[in-house]
Parts: sequence; C-alpha cells; structure tokens
Amino acid sequence: MKRTTRGKRWKRISLILLAVMVGFIGSGFLYEAIASHTAVKNYPPPGKMVDAGGYSLHMVKKGSGAPAIIFEAGSGETSLSWRDVPDQLAPYATVVTYDRAGYAWSEEADSDRTGANIVEELHTALKAEGIEGPYIMVGHSLGGMYARLFTETYRDEMAGLVLVDARPENDERDTKETLEAENFAGNPSSWEIKLFKRSGLLRLFQNVLLEGMVAKEDRGHFINVISKPAYFDAKDNEGRLSSLTEDAIRGQNLGTLPVRIIARGIAPDYASVGISEEGGRKIEEIWRAGQEAMLEISADSRLTIAEKSGHMVMKDQPELVVEAIQELLGIR
Repeated sequence: MKRTTRGKRWKRISLILLAVMVGFIGSGFLYEAIASHTAVKNYPPPGKMVDAGGYSLHMVKKGSGAPAIIFEAGSGETSLSWRDVPDQLAPYATVVTYDRAGYAWSEEADSDRTGANIVEELHTALKAEGIEGPYIMVGHSLGGMYARLFTETYRDEMAGLVLVDARPENDERDTKETLEAENFAGNPSSWEIKLFKRSGLLRLFQNVLLEGMVAKEDRGHFINVISKPAYFDAKDNEGRLSSLTEDAIRGQNLGTLPVRIIARGIAPDYASVGISEEGGRKIEEIWRAGQEAMLEISADSRLTIAEKSGHMVMKDQPELVVEAIQELLGIR
C-alpha cells in the first residue's frame, strides 16, 4: 500500500515538473514572439525597400553624383557593418549600402543564394532605384567574391574595385586539409541557432552567447533586426553555394580596371575555435598568400596591409577603406 502511494506521489511530482518545464519553455517562445513583434516598430529600416525582381532589398542611398559606390558586406554582415564609412564618402559621390536577401530588413528570396543570383538581384535593384554606373564596388570577406563577380558580370559599367580583407577564391580548397586535420566542426547549424532565437534564449543570454561574435554596441540590432530565421537560412545557403562563386571568379582578368586590396595585419584568434597554433599559422599563411594573389586580377592593382586591423578593417581602421575609395574617386 505504501509502495503504491509512494509511486503515485513520484508520478504526480514528475508530471508537475514536466508541466513546469513545458510552461517555462512556452513562456520563452511567447516572450521572444512578443519582443520580435515590438522590435519592428523600435528598429525601422534606415533606407527604403527596392524591388529586386520578385522581392525587395533594403537599400540605403546617400550623396549624389557619379560614380556610385556600392558596398557588399561579408558573410553574416549587413548594411550596418560599414559603420560611418559611407557617411565619409557621401559628400563626393552616390553611396549605397544594402542587405542581401534574408539579411536584416531585406525580404527573403525564393532563389538559391548563389553569387550569380545575388549579383543579378543587386543590379536589378540598383536599376530600379535609378542608380546608374559607373560603379565602384567595395566588398568585404565573402562579399569581396560577390563584388568581384559583379565587376566581372557588368564590366562595362565599372570604374573600380576595392577588396577589404576579401576571401580569396582558393581559400576553402587550400585550407581544407588543415581544417580536417584539426577536426574543425565549423559553425552551428542554422536550425540550432534558430531554436535558440525562437526560444528567447539568445535574447536573454546574449551577452554570453554572442561574446566574441557580435560587438556589444551591435547586439541590439543583431537580436532585434538581423537574427531572424531567414537570416540564418540565407547565411547557410550562401556558405554552401560559395564554391560556385569561387569557380566563376577563378583566373579573373579585369584588364586595367583599378583594384585596391586591403588585407588584415592581425590574425584571428584561431585557438578560440579549437585550432592549434600550428594549424592557425598555416591557415593564416594561406589567407595572406591569397591576398597577394588577388593582385593578379588587374594590371592596376595595389595591396595595403592594415597593420592595426583584424578581419573587420572597416571597424579597426576605417580610414584605410575611405582613402582607397577616395583615390579611385580622384580626390587624393
């Protein structure tokens, strides 16, 4: 009799604990849903929505006159990543920053996130907004590959190209052996991060979960604007299809088009992602060799080392980005 009563009691306690856990989890999802809805009003887009051929891109236009300077952000980065660099250039020309499909305020696209689609959609949006060439493309990291492909695709409309610690086309291929030897797992999958976001955990514990990934001053926009499910899906899709862009720009020859390359001077903290000192050294050597190799894409190319910068040169030494563009504008 006592054993039966005790069993019933533990069963009741287990059900209560399960109900509490379900309620707590449900509260987290509800909390995030309400907070995300409120963020739409509190974080309005600074630019306008422009048709890109079936969906809209968020585009911010400043200044006027030719050429038009177009900024292409890196993987996971947005129009906000360029900080005040566009403002410094707006007195001299038309300056455009934008968010790729699924990123920040831009709508999600139905098409695969190949470089070819991304470049075509950007060109369509520029034309829809009446922003004509000549263009100076400025690309950071993965966005550097897209900037190169845009330049290749619309060569007759180009006035120059600036690559800001841009990803070389052979980087993934050349680092594969080292990363495999290091058992590098890569980034978490999009569904895992989306679960953290939808459950409210990313918002509640942002200072822990985003440490070393998103600067503290940028976390408000990241949590409330950028980290939507569409963003993680688009970022994943871009990464999986990046090899197609690599193939498209491999062996690129832009003739005498002015090309300015800015490479980081400070290596990333490879140890923080579980890569050994030796592995990190090899990977960084490959990256730096790739920066030098990009000099070959034009007869009018120049490489600058941002000695005080890590990968985010526009944050660490924005003056180098501004100066490189000003040179192409003929004002330095």
